[in-house]
Amino acid sequence: MEHLRIVLYSHDSVGLGHVRRNLALAHALSNQLPVLTGRPVTGILVSGTALAPGFDVPACWDWVILPGVEKSTAGYQPRNLSVPMQDLISLRAGLLESVLGSFRPDLVVVDRHATGIHRELEAALRRARAAGPVRTVLGLREVLDEPKAAIAEWEKVGGAPLVKDLFDAIWVYGDPAVHDPVACGEIPLTVGKLIHYTGYLAAGRPPGSGKLRVQRPYFMTTVGGGADGHALAAMAAATDLPPGVGHLIVAGPQMPAEQLNDLRLHATAGTRIVDTLDDMVLHLRGAQAIVSMGGYNTVCEIMSTDVPALIVPRIHARFEQRIRAASLASAGYLEYREITTLTPRFLSGWLVRRLGSRVDRRQARLDGLVRVPQLAAELLQPLLHPDASSAASSSREGAAHVAI
Repeated sequence: MEHLRIVLYSHDSVGLGHVRRNLALAHALSNQLPVLTGRPVTGILVSGTALAPGFDVPACWDWVILPGVEKSTAGYQPRNLSVPMQDLISLRAGLLESVLGSFRPDLVVVDRHATGIHRELEAALRRARAAGPVRTVLGLREVLDEPKAAIAEWEKVGGAPLVKDLFDAIWVYGDPAVHDPVACGEIPLTVGKLIHYTGYLAAGRPPGSGKLRVQRPYFMTTVGGGADGHALAAMAAATDLPPGVGHLIVAGPQMPAEQLNDLRLHATAGTRIVDTLDDMVLHLRGAQAIVSMGGYNTVCEIMSTDVPALIVPRIHARFEQRIRAASLASAGYLEYREITTLTPRFLSGWLVRRLGSRVDRRQARLDGLVRVPQLAAELLQPLLHPDASSAASSSREGAAHVAI
């Protein structure tokens, strides 16, 4: 039986959030689309980080790694190659056209940036849609940024008209009852007809193997990819622990080696520090309390548990993490504090107060990893069963004619 072909793209400049979100989608689509469509799945994850292949992918999936970019005060620049940025974008754009042109996907899901960095993806998407048939989706986390900055980014890539031209749907990975990016002004109203709220990509993430053994009970700190997490991790590492309670700090694979060594040098007794963890969800579930930055994926993993959590968001570059933390705190699902007001003494007292407590998060929409495959199946249905779709369309047109 012919496989459904899927491409999941993420540009990946800072952190691992985009690629981790696409990995969660890849697992969900591989597990559920065969049941929903009767067709097995094969796919390509396109990423801009060399760390991506360190993550497990589903069977019949593979990676295409683009030459990397990073952010500087002047904007994006090559991460490793000593070439002008324009040359790097031309190289990435050519690779993207080759992937979509040769693989001929049935479904393309673009994470966050509609046309990638400097519109590197636009030509590839246009050619794929012209060659067809293919369905294209823009996948957005539930918080983009403060409205002014978010709308400026939309305009920079061509605005709502370009998005409506290139995409068949927009999936917003969140719960509008907690935060609605359309009502808040982060997404243009004119693309409203394309939007489907999926719920958070929370429940159903693989728990992992449980290979790492940690002293129980334990408190847990995680700072995402770690590139900008040293300040919070250092604060947590200096926190005094209640007697008999351990502390697991996940520093992230992108934390510089000298910062990781600093954490290990100054950590209090009972603290264990690792740079990566392949079973994050399992350890979050087992913790007594969690301190974390406010990245989308980590927050989703926390929301899938009933463990009390304190979110300390990033306060530079974007307002995204701050908005997310404040929204979820207002809904009663976690607590939120700025790092400028945080001290090891406060963390120690917070931990003591939270030991043994639990948080009920069941009212939030956490089933995005179930809803996304359903939306994908609905979107692909006309491609998989064109005769049935034509018959249904003719039937609707006939009914409309009779009504007139």
